[in-house]
Amino acid sequence: MGRGKIEIKRIENTTNRQVTFCKRRNGLLKKAYELSVLCDAELALIIFSSRGRLYEYANNSVKATIERYKKACSGTSSSSVSEANAQYYQEEASKLRQEITNLQKTNRNMLGENISTMDLKHLKHLETRLEKGVNKIRTRKNELLYAEIEYTQKREMELQNVNMYLRNKVLSLSSQDK
Repeated sequence: MGRGKIEIKRIENTTNRQVTFCKRRNGLLKKAYELSVLCDAELALIIFSSRGRLYEYANNSVKATIERYKKACSGTSSSSVSEANAQYYQEEASKLRQEITNLQKTNRNMLGENISTMDLKHLKHLETRLEKGVNKIRTRKNELLYAEIEYTQKREMELQNVNMYLRNKVLSLSSQDK
């Protein structure tokens, strides 16, 4: 019976997942050992299980191999990457500053400030936006008022029922006394 292809996705059954992890981890460690012996390559393999356990293999020292890796990466490539990152973040910061400025300007316009420099088209647009905002506010206010009226009416009905119950109780007690 040959091996079939499996779909690469997370194994939901925890027992099966742990068994697969152990088998594949051991196979990976064996391949790392074979690669280091056959090709005289310096390598380090670090694995953390889902439970947080550490498994490692190195034909030299893991720390020494990582230090060698860091030295190899600290050349020109990392500086160009950091320069690209810095440029990207500077551009993002510039965009965000511009967006903040635009929002502050819009906010001042909504409050009626700095409208003397606006042309008729922009004033009409601002008026439309303000009217829509006022309509939303009125709608919400009316919803709250209707809910308050409904609550008050229910409460009034409950009080009337209690009052009627107490009146009937008093009448029944007074008729029993006679």
